[in-house]
Amino acid sequence: MNNSYYETLDENFAQALNLYERDYTHEELISLLKNGNIVQKQIAALRLDNITSVEDADVLIDNLTGQDGKIREAVSMRICEFMADERYLKFFQSNKSYDVFLDAIIDINANICRNIISAISNLKSDEDFCEKFCTKLVEMTLNLLNEISKFDFQQGKYKVNKEVFKLYWCLETVFVFFDKIDFSKLKQIILMAKDIEEYTIREKAAKILTQKFDDEDLALAKEQLKNDSNYYVRRYFA
Repeated sequence: MNNSYYETLDENFAQALNLYERDYTHEELISLLKNGNIVQKQIAALRLDNITSVEDADVLIDNLTGQDGKIREAVSMRICEFMADERYLKFFQSNKSYDVFLDAIIDINANICRNIISAISNLKSDEDFCEKFCTKLVEMTLNLLNEISKFDFQQGKYKVNKEVFKLYWCLETVFVFFDKIDFSKLKQIILMAKDIEEYTIREKAAKILTQKFDDEDLALAKEQLKNDSNYYVRRYFA
């Protein structure tokens, strides 16, 4: 690596150290999140100790997609923390955030997916959120299932892995919101997922089936997965 790489690394470290050592007002941290560079936004997110309005929440939401991975991960962690607190949860209950959350649950960084799924689980009592978000979640999940069901997994292409990764986190989100999803759509998702060749997808189908369903087809699906060739799928019914 050339000298410029190390010089940039040193500059970023010095800038991060300065940001940590300085005292910033709430308004200054929000301003950095709006207009700062990668290091400034990352540190500002970590330094932010509260939010006071929907506008503050929107600034965090705006940094959750379309930004450098370091920013996205820091912001997702703080959103998760803020949304777990009833004092701040109301600031994230705006229609603007719903599509961003949907994008964030299939981020290429698994930590971001995990953080946002945990964050939005706090909105299960919000009927408007559940109706709008789950409708789009179901649509995205079924589209991915339809696409992946046609894949040749022996080829091991990048696109296969990428789409499977997205579906994996969609199904994890479906598990969280299973009781907020139209049952016929939920059933369709489970019955399709249980037959996908990639075991991590069958594993998620098995996880959803740990919930109690009074349905003959799902009972048969559960028996099928109980006898799956992969341990990680069978373990949910041990």
